[in-house]
Amino acid sequence: MAVNYLDFEEPIVDLEAKIDELRELSGKDGVDFTSEIKKLHRKVNRLRKDTFSKLTPWQRTRLARHQLRPYALDYINHMTTGFVELHGDRLFGDGVSIVGGFARFEGQSVMVIGQQKGRDLKERSFRNFGMAHPEGYRKAVRLMKLAEKFNRPIITLLDTPGAYPGVGAEERGQSEAIARSMMEMAVLRVPVICVVIGEGGSGGALALGVGNRMLMMENAVYSVITPEGCAAILWKSCDKLEEASEALRLTARDLLGFGLIDEIVKEPLGGAHRDPVATASILRRAIRRNLEHFRDLSPEAIVSHREKKFREMGVFA
Repeated sequence: MAVNYLDFEEPIVDLEAKIDELRELSGKDGVDFTSEIKKLHRKVNRLRKDTFSKLTPWQRTRLARHQLRPYALDYINHMTTGFVELHGDRLFGDGVSIVGGFARFEGQSVMVIGQQKGRDLKERSFRNFGMAHPEGYRKAVRLMKLAEKFNRPIITLLDTPGAYPGVGAEERGQSEAIARSMMEMAVLRVPVICVVIGEGGSGGALALGVGNRMLMMENAVYSVITPEGCAAILWKSCDKLEEASEALRLTARDLLGFGLIDEIVKEPLGGAHRDPVATASILRRAIRRNLEHFRDLSPEAIVSHREKKFREMGVFA
């Protein structure tokens, strides 16, 4: 039986466990359960389709945070070759919550930058749970300017609950680092494709989210604050997470409707963690298709496209 599953997946997991039991028994003592297994498979598929077609915003938030969900380095390893990670902001430190470097993507050299949460407790502590310090954002800016210098497209992978709010981070200019990253991204003279792969939280995510195209995984979320933070502020209660998630309108479908993202990237049924390799393949094709749009555009046209995109956000006709 699967260990890492969410409560709303329990009926599906129970049926899958029954299938596993029948597989073990099938063939023993001349008993064949093949037909029963096929029936249960059909039932599981129907139940999974029904369950995942009706997910609430809070359920999608929990999927976006799933322990087995692919992280930035997983996508980099599956989508690119020859990744060379670059380190340091040349001012203070490395900022290990953000990883980046040159890689080969679909036959061309690109700069790929992502926010890395960490898979287990040791790595999560090392990566600061994906919450970047100022040096992480300054490193990202350094790498983006390097990509611009060598005329290489930039791909950013957003996955963070938010920028780190600690005293040291504030002393070293957290808000300035985020603002500068957004300002520098706005005028980059190379194509920038941004993807929300998991949890796009507040300015910590937006600092890497100023691109020509904003893609979002089907079960990712992107919001100004976490549902927990919203519930604490508005209702002063941790029991209002469902209401907070609804109010924040943080799902990919909501954001596509508002014109804040450009495309929803489908995930395998059950979520990206069900088949990370297939998910990476789907995302690779989406990024390739969006990069193609800017192949023949001049640097001036690329910057103009990005400026127009963001100026039109929130405008009502």
